[in-house]
Amino acid sequence: MTDRNGKDATLHQRILSDIEGKIVSGEWPPGHRLPFEVDLADQYDCSRMTVNKVMTQLAKAGLIERRKKSGTFVKQPQAQSAVLEIHDIEAEVKSLNLPYTFQVTRRSMRTASAEDVRRLEVQGGAKLLDIVCTHFAGPRQFCVEERLINLENVPEAGEADFKEVSPGRWLLSQVPWSTAEHRIQAVAASAEMAALLGVARGAACLVVERRTWSGLGPITQVRFTYPGDKHALVARFTPASQ
Repeated sequence: MTDRNGKDATLHQRILSDIEGKIVSGEWPPGHRLPFEVDLADQYDCSRMTVNKVMTQLAKAGLIERRKKSGTFVKQPQAQSAVLEIHDIEAEVKSLNLPYTFQVTRRSMRTASAEDVRRLEVQGGAKLLDIVCTHFAGPRQFCVEERLINLENVPEAGEADFKEVSPGRWLLSQVPWSTAEHRIQAVAASAEMAALLGVARGAACLVVERRTWSGLGPITQVRFTYPGDKHALVARFTPASQ
């Protein structure tokens, strides 16, 4: 009996490691349908109960989801970012055990419009860098970044090519900030945003807008748009001292 239990435990771990490895590596991407339990039991020459225990463990870990009458599918991981932190998109993606890439889809230098003055609190006619990036988690779009950088206070940004380092990460490493403001809202994806995110027009999206300042004044205003069903915001609070 001891040997049998030991064999079952080892087989359980092997099946778990095999499936988890395929999910984390991206071989089985989000939405991929897993083989039926009876087929996995035949493949590993084990009982269906052993496979069921593995599936239960993977479901509790948030890697798969079971759908009645449909089967078992790799679950789309949900990212979490802290509401009050200046977060790094690359770090968010890598926390999901997915490869990170980004692509600059638009870049231009121009003078501030009336709308820019409102958004970034700069003087009319100030020089700005207007840049749009799409961030990817594996092969899928993770979020779209629309950013204005005040070249009056960060002139170096005009020379940065942002081919290897995204604008957000570059700013975090180059420019010390002293104050930040966040604004969070839900919006429906416009036709342009839907195309960038790979979602349906009108799909629910989560938008996080942020402005940052340094001792010199306004630094950047950025708008991150996430597919609404794939991202969550988290805040942790401690009670004020009495």
